[in-house]
Amino acid sequence: MVKYQSNAMLKGNFPFALQRFLEMIPGLISWNIILFLIWGSFVVPQLVAYFVLAFLIFWLYQSFKSAVLGISGYCKIRQAKKTNWYRKYKIEKKNKKGWLPWEKIKHIIIIPNVNESVEKLSENLDCLVKQKDINLHNLIVILAMEERANGAHQKAKNLLKKYQGKFGKIIATFHPANITGEIIGKASNETWAAKKIKELLIDKLQWKINYLTLTSCDADTCFHSKYFSALSYYFAKSKHRYLRFWQSPIFWYNNLERVPAPIRITGIIGGIIHIADLQQPEKLLFNYSSYSSSLKLLNDVGYWDTDIIPEDWHIFLQSFFAKKGRTLAEPIFLPTNIDAPEGKTYFGALKNRYLQCQRHGWGATDIPYAIKQSCRHHEIPFLVKFLRIYKIVETHLIWSTNWFILTLGASLPPLLNPKFFQTSLGYNLPKFSRLILTTCLLSLAVIILLDAKLRPKYKREIPLWKKIIYPIQWVLMPVASLFMSALPALDAQTKLLIGKRLEYRVTEKY
Repeated sequence: MVKYQSNAMLKGNFPFALQRFLEMIPGLISWNIILFLIWGSFVVPQLVAYFVLAFLIFWLYQSFKSAVLGISGYCKIRQAKKTNWYRKYKIEKKNKKGWLPWEKIKHIIIIPNVNESVEKLSENLDCLVKQKDINLHNLIVILAMEERANGAHQKAKNLLKKYQGKFGKIIATFHPANITGEIIGKASNETWAAKKIKELLIDKLQWKINYLTLTSCDADTCFHSKYFSALSYYFAKSKHRYLRFWQSPIFWYNNLERVPAPIRITGIIGGIIHIADLQQPEKLLFNYSSYSSSLKLLNDVGYWDTDIIPEDWHIFLQSFFAKKGRTLAEPIFLPTNIDAPEGKTYFGALKNRYLQCQRHGWGATDIPYAIKQSCRHHEIPFLVKFLRIYKIVETHLIWSTNWFILTLGASLPPLLNPKFFQTSLGYNLPKFSRLILTTCLLSLAVIILLDAKLRPKYKREIPLWKKIIYPIQWVLMPVASLFMSALPALDAQTKLLIGKRLEYRVTEKY
């Protein structure tokens, strides 16, 4: 656990007052939206009503877009699972220039870990051993250990012995503690490991950096058995391979049946929405959680900033600005399964989920970072920069405020202002809200159906009592959305607003 100074990433030429103002933007906007629902109901109830109606229509659109793109993504996942990516490569490569030789492509997989058990890390490594349509000796596995962790060297020794000879190389790196300017977390550990492997493979062994990908994952990540053959195909094919991130849909299917219902609900919804996000027509996708890129791109931008907490969107933004706005993230439609937050007790699991979501919500720091970088990079077209910033702002602000607008927005004006309730708009506002939100249940039904289809078969065999309870769990969705999503995000933004430090906690793995 470490305390993080919120303005660390904003070091540079900006005046301190301006830096602090940029940090305060997410919390200021979120709290102003929430409080506007209250004071606006007394002063300008009509304006509140129109704002709520506009948001409800926007939410209806987003819900149906997620449902349609979710179905489309499910079909793409089914097709990707059936594809022999090596055969596809051989067929499409004929008489085409610019494709890389399949056998020369090697994949570096960095697995940052700190207190995870040998058994948990073995589950990750076992998934790598099961990769199909690819030579396992083209996988270079890096166990990115934390020097400060108890038993780190012995744990690494046990894993190296167990998996020696399974891959091209399996190496352990040990990230030192208390490096000046660093924050303890995934980003600093990954950067240490990536630099060490670059020194070994590129500087010492003279491997060609242009043929290497680098994949970032967590200790609990289980990639689909065809992920790295698909990555080889896309990396070999792409004309812009050194300006790309590749992202697979992320699901909490490793242990979803074991966690409390509020966590399970947010996990199911988040997984299906992630499929939809991968297909955004605006192509404003950001890489998330476990993702891949070229070692060349990451080396060019100096790897992950070591003074930040949420590293996934941030490394994209680093690359986006360093490469003049040409960086994009592209999907690989093969499911990647990770753990949902657990705990030793029911409420311990809920607490761990809250803290995990709060840590993810700290990604709102990317808003001031992106604004600052946009001011510096005049060579990037304004619209390109604006759309990226808009996407970050939209995601974080909707995340922290949507529950309050959807649940309370239509009720507060007529409740707090009886005179407004006597108007046609005030009387009909709650009715419009119920109609739209009820219609949105059709999208929820699609999410539930897609979850049932996508969940691994061996995870579908559950006790009868759970099969009975599972449909009932959805009545908890408003509560789950508030405590497992909206509040922790708002909490993170509020800490950023008042300049309070965030404590970094690694999500416990069981």
